[in-house]
Amino acid sequence: MNSQQKTAIIIGGGLGGLFTGAILAKNGIAVTVVEKNATIGGGLQTFKRFGEVFDTGMHVVGGVQEGCNIRRLMEYLGVYDPSLFKNVNPECADRIFVAEDKQTYEIAAGREGLTNSLTKYFPEERENIERYVEAMYRLTDELPLYHLCPTDESAFAHSEEFYMPADAFIAKYLKDERLRALAANINMLYAGKADSTVAFVHAVISVMYLSGPAQFVGGSSRLAEKLASVILANGGKILKGNAVEHIESEDHNIIYVRARKGEVLKADYYISDIHPELLIGMLSDEKELPKPFRRRMTELENTASAFTVNIKFREGGFPYQDSTGFYFHDYKCPWHLNEMNDQWPLGFLYMTPPEEEQGEFARKMIITAPMTWSFVEQWEDSKFGHRPEEYKRWKDECTEKILDRMEEIYPDFRSIIEEINTASPLTIRDFYGSKNGGMGGFEKDYRNILATQLSVRTKIQNLYLTGQYVSLHGFCGVPLTSIRTSEAILGSGEILAKL
Repeated sequence: MNSQQKTAIIIGGGLGGLFTGAILAKNGIAVTVVEKNATIGGGLQTFKRFGEVFDTGMHVVGGVQEGCNIRRLMEYLGVYDPSLFKNVNPECADRIFVAEDKQTYEIAAGREGLTNSLTKYFPEERENIERYVEAMYRLTDELPLYHLCPTDESAFAHSEEFYMPADAFIAKYLKDERLRALAANINMLYAGKADSTVAFVHAVISVMYLSGPAQFVGGSSRLAEKLASVILANGGKILKGNAVEHIESEDHNIIYVRARKGEVLKADYYISDIHPELLIGMLSDEKELPKPFRRRMTELENTASAFTVNIKFREGGFPYQDSTGFYFHDYKCPWHLNEMNDQWPLGFLYMTPPEEEQGEFARKMIITAPMTWSFVEQWEDSKFGHRPEEYKRWKDECTEKILDRMEEIYPDFRSIIEEINTASPLTIRDFYGSKNGGMGGFEKDYRNILATQLSVRTKIQNLYLTGQYVSLHGFCGVPLTSIRTSEAILGSGEILAKL
């Protein structure tokens, strides 16, 4: 590193930290990522059990087809590799089972695919379906960054529909309750809630998914390692199994950060990829950030967490499925999946992750059911590896409930299972560092949506934000936010002009 080279420290090596770090590194900044876990990636982390690799968060992604926004960003960084992904079957991207009437719906990918699939089941609503799909795409046009177009988004005027509740937005176009439920199935990916979640979130996630959903081949951590390689190849460092514990600031500037292992780290720029409330708690003087901001970061609701069942199948026991499966208890529950309810789980997502040499049969399955923190709150002071027996029994009960639901779709499902591993919101909290195990950043409630849309800049002049708490979460929102964060340092439009 030459004496004139600018430096940046990124607190947290999640999806946002790695994308931001890779962009900055490619543009000549020496980046140091400090990650508390032994593995980097956040939602891209994987773990190995029973000889199989399981993803922890990014189970199905969009935006990786040719010409799509995240694909273009990955190509710019030199990390796109077609072997990373396997496309979901475009003719049946989603297979939705509704227990209420034991009906299975097969939904194709793409704009026309969605329209034609829904029309097949509800022919009398074809015109409504076409108007609904058109409206979703229209909302994404109100977000220039989604299309990688430079603009001053703060000055962009949004339509009335943009800030509507998502369920009201769907109901405005679609009349049949069953059809509305199918349109809402995608909210499993963004923890949607009735009369709360804002319409543009539904539209952006849906349209990105429609662009051609894909699954990671051989584990999502392969992408994390590629992003890390960009940082390392450009003179950067990645400190794993460490964590920033103290941030010293003075006169609205960070002077240094101190890590768990005692290192004192200094840089020109500091970027936080962690929950803002955790960030505030590390500051030597939290008053360096305005009181209204500090209060807001504490009071904003976080999205729901999840209970995950990871299954290893007996050899030849279950056919590989190149689609994403959804289970719903009834047609009303898609908007109530996050509620604490005696009937839990009201719904879940399941998939068979592909292998590099995928054959006829699946080796494993991941089942993810939304779950609120209230389910595990009584054990919140326990630590991973040292949970009480009561908690373990509760996890077993949750697992059996999910397997009961799976046997409504696939009778005798239990008989083909060789091994099971489970994770609760406690596990997600401890490994992601997310408050209450939330998997989608702050709740995007239409009544206070502007409060959840943060600036990447802070009142501390050399401190910036990135990651899922800034705006949209997941494989769509977080990489796009990384562009905003990087351009706040490199210059407005600097990266978008290259994409």
